[in-house]
Amino acid sequence: MADVAILETRERVLAGILLTGAAYLLFSTQDASIKLLVAGMSVWQILFFRSITILTACAAIGGRHLYAETARSPIVWPMLLRSVFTLAAWLCYYNAARSLQLAELTTVYYAAPIIVTVLSVVMLGEKVPMLRWLAVAIGFAGVFVACDPAHLGLSVPVLLVLAAAFLWGVAIVLLRKTALAERSMIQLLLNNFYFLIFSAVPALLWWKMPGWSELLLLASVGALGGLAQYLLFEGMKRTPASIIAPLEYTSLLWAFALGFAIWGDVPRREVFFGAALIITAGLLIVGGEHFRKRL
Repeated sequence: MADVAILETRERVLAGILLTGAAYLLFSTQDASIKLLVAGMSVWQILFFRSITILTACAAIGGRHLYAETARSPIVWPMLLRSVFTLAAWLCYYNAARSLQLAELTTVYYAAPIIVTVLSVVMLGEKVPMLRWLAVAIGFAGVFVACDPAHLGLSVPVLLVLAAAFLWGVAIVLLRKTALAERSMIQLLLNNFYFLIFSAVPALLWWKMPGWSELLLLASVGALGGLAQYLLFEGMKRTPASIIAPLEYTSLLWAFALGFAIWGDVPRREVFFGAALIITAGLLIVGGEHFRKRL
């Protein structure tokens, strides 16, 4: 029986890793769509449309019963707190993006997985093996090499990105807590209901009537963002936050691939070296967990 329990736990964690990896692929595709939109539309309007799309999908799937169940959920207030941290991270990140190059922005922001790993110890009491710490360090080194940033210093934009990384780290740890307390559809509904409330007034103030191509992109942002959030919630139910954290580095690989496919961006040699380190970090996480569960 003990062997069966160990096997089930291992399979559960590996399933969580796969779900989370798929979520970050979808988030990267969503970000590419947002990059196409943001040139002529405010982030607030994009967030507003995304929230409406996801809430409409939730209503179609769960109906009034889902909304009634959500109103009685014990995570209504914890999800509000998490949504505030997530929104604050978004605002810091996109304000910093006006002043920093993408390489600089990405490198500083990817301090987030390290912050998540530290906070998972402090806030969740998780025990993080040395191999996992090593994977986090290797993953961050890979991002650093791939982006090849200049000496940034502690300018206001850099501080904003560091704040975004910290706020996102807190949001991920809080997500781990709420993920264990409630099913994913309710979390998805609450998360996007709060985003809708937060973004409604700014979206109306900076409103731009979208064309048909923009409407299609907005719909894709909603579909990709909703599915990505759902997969992330499901992954968090199965896997400790400190295991999930380094998987966020895979977003950089997808970002480079999408950049080449959409805008014809050709990665530099350093990108391939960094990608190799990032993949190594991910394999260390998966392989280390597989080996540990066999002991």
